[in-house]
Amino acid sequence: MAMVPIIAVVNQKGGVGKTTSCISISALTAKRGKKVLLIDSDPQGNATSGLGYDKNAIERTTYDVLINQTDLKDVIRPTAVRNLYLCPSNINLTGAEVELVDREHRESVLKQSVKAIQDNYDLIYIDCPPSLGLLTLNGLVAADRLLIPIQAEYYALEGVGQLLKTYELIRQGPNPELEIEGVFLTMFDSRTQLSKQVADEVRLHFQDLCYRTQIPRNVRLSEAPSYGKPIHEYDRLSKGARAYDALTREILSRLKKKGAIR
Repeated sequence: MAMVPIIAVVNQKGGVGKTTSCISISALTAKRGKKVLLIDSDPQGNATSGLGYDKNAIERTTYDVLINQTDLKDVIRPTAVRNLYLCPSNINLTGAEVELVDREHRESVLKQSVKAIQDNYDLIYIDCPPSLGLLTLNGLVAADRLLIPIQAEYYALEGVGQLLKTYELIRQGPNPELEIEGVFLTMFDSRTQLSKQVADEVRLHFQDLCYRTQIPRNVRLSEAPSYGKPIHEYDRLSKGARAYDALTREILSRLKKKGAIR
């Protein structure tokens, strides 16, 4: 097990609040005094713009780490959140899927880069793209833990099924140490029966892996990225900010109990 927890935030279904979750949890982890690195491994670059960078104006990105063998330390940038650092991404990363195909050990390129810098941080989060291609594969091989956001909607568990199959294949092959750290519900609406039914189903399926905190539908969560701020910096009193604060406390508490962090 890696000394520094490396946590991939992953769900191959788009629109489940994955990047919002990754930004919020990373920023709130940093707010608690941990030195945190967020690796944006999604060609959409939403974690990059959500932390205040113009993704189209950035010269060096995750693409350079994967394809041009640029050292990760030369790509990492500080953010406006104290203790939070970013390896940015933009649309250039789309080409990496194709360019990695013929590379030897193509699924381990990110892992090798992360190894060189992981001791400089207390936690590392990887925002994976909403697909199960080579970029996500690199995230799963580089990580030792998975965080899975699940949207409180009808086909929620069906969408996670393929991810769990991929997870088992990774465990049988390039990353036997990989474990599911936890699962949490996003876009939860306590007024609807459907949200409650999905919550019950997810808890039944994942049991102790399911966090108690549920992230509600919240307009402020949707607005924050357009201001380039994590939710607690945009509106710390909003329902969304309070929910992510509680979720981050749960995640860190569980890691602490396991001895993964101090």
